[in-house]
Amino acid sequence: VQLQASGGGSVQAGGSLRLSCAASGRTFSGYATGWFRQAPGKEREFVAAISWNGHSTYYADSVKGRFTISRDNDKNTVYLQMNSLKPEDTAVYYCAAAAIRGIGVNGYEYAFWGQGTLVTVSS
Repeated sequence: VQLQASGGGSVQAGGSLRLSCAASGRTFSGYATGWFRQAPGKEREFVAAISWNGHSTYYADSVKGRFTISRDNDKNTVYLQMNSLKPEDTAVYYCAAAAIRGIGVNGYEYAFWGQGTLVTVSS
């Protein structure tokens, strides 16, 4: 599976962005998908994940209630709607896919990674 993340940009605090992760190469519907992020000087961290069929989602506490992950398997795309953005959300955001039935919150569970898209939130 090849993944292409897009939708990053610069916004002010309180603003919104929607990230997209487009997949190609294999049937995307068989893969759980997650979003991770890495801020400058920090380790990569889990943000959100969605099961292969979209029935289950899971969020990091830091984004719960502000971010929403969803997927459209007909379009081979997973989305991350980010609202009420804060400066601490500034990071490179990566999407990843895993051939698992549930949801993965650890990076090592994901075999396929996109190239990342930069989100910058100014105060």
